[in-house]
Amino acid sequence: MDVSRREVLAGTASMLGAAVWPRAMSNGQAAQSNTARSRPANEPFGYCLNTSTVRGNNLDLPAVITAASKAGFHAIEPWIAEIDRYTSAGGSLKDLGKRIADAGLTVENAIAFNSFLDDDDTRRAASMEKMKIDMDKVAQIGGKRIAATPGNNRAAAVSLDNAARYYREALEMGEKAGVLPLLELWGTHPVLGPLSHGIYVTVAAGRADASLLLDVFHLYKSGTPFTSLRQINGASLHVMHLNDYPQAADSSTLNDGNRIYPGDGVAPLRQIFRDMRDNGFRGYFSLELFNKEYWAKSADENLKTAIEKIRSAVRAALA
Repeated sequence: MDVSRREVLAGTASMLGAAVWPRAMSNGQAAQSNTARSRPANEPFGYCLNTSTVRGNNLDLPAVITAASKAGFHAIEPWIAEIDRYTSAGGSLKDLGKRIADAGLTVENAIAFNSFLDDDDTRRAASMEKMKIDMDKVAQIGGKRIAATPGNNRAAAVSLDNAARYYREALEMGEKAGVLPLLELWGTHPVLGPLSHGIYVTVAAGRADASLLLDVFHLYKSGTPFTSLRQINGASLHVMHLNDYPQAADSSTLNDGNRIYPGDGVAPLRQIFRDMRDNGFRGYFSLELFNKEYWAKSADENLKTAIEKIRSAVRAALA
């Protein structure tokens, strides 16, 4: 894809410096502002539960929904595989959506694995069809967004310009489905790892609805300086995965299972929360953990501890 310097510079305005373009507010940004009005100044973010956090408890989705609502989360971020298990057991998507709404929750995002970053036209077409099907599932439960991930090893050979073109195609498809694909960055992935690569792809995609799905742990693994978060327009982001990590001499020694409760590790969360607030982010921090030690607890205990630590960390940072 040929991206002119003028196009890239024009697109950059949608991603960089929320304070620089205060009047250029999209519908999504306005929605964030409206939602933020009901939140206290020391907690301007929404709190979402990525369902991996209680995966080891082997609960079905209705039980996870109940636990998330009881703990005080505002939203959930289910995995497509979990939704499929629910429907395979006889549940309906309409009923699932009603359960979520009745519990006072929203579906801010859903996690799906796809291989849309592939230079092979046939394979990419198949992956796009799968994404379309997954988008429909998300829409039927009242969901708003879906993760668009690197997905496979072939993505490592995709150029950033091609990644931008394929992501634009996903955005166009999502617009028709009513479900926005969020470009997720994976720590050590050579293409969609560093924040700088993600910014390039979302800008070069040339669409105002382009949006990244960031993750504290993955930013750390990618070697991205957390001060880089000051360079993005937080109002263009909707969801960010929240977690912490222990001290390590070498980040390569840590894996997803080492993620811990926010505030229990060495991630610069105080800086992250302040910078995200100041750059306009009013979306949802979604707790995504895969810690087997936490799975040994009951889901209620795990989530009660988690939400208390999240809110304490946010309040301390923004006091």
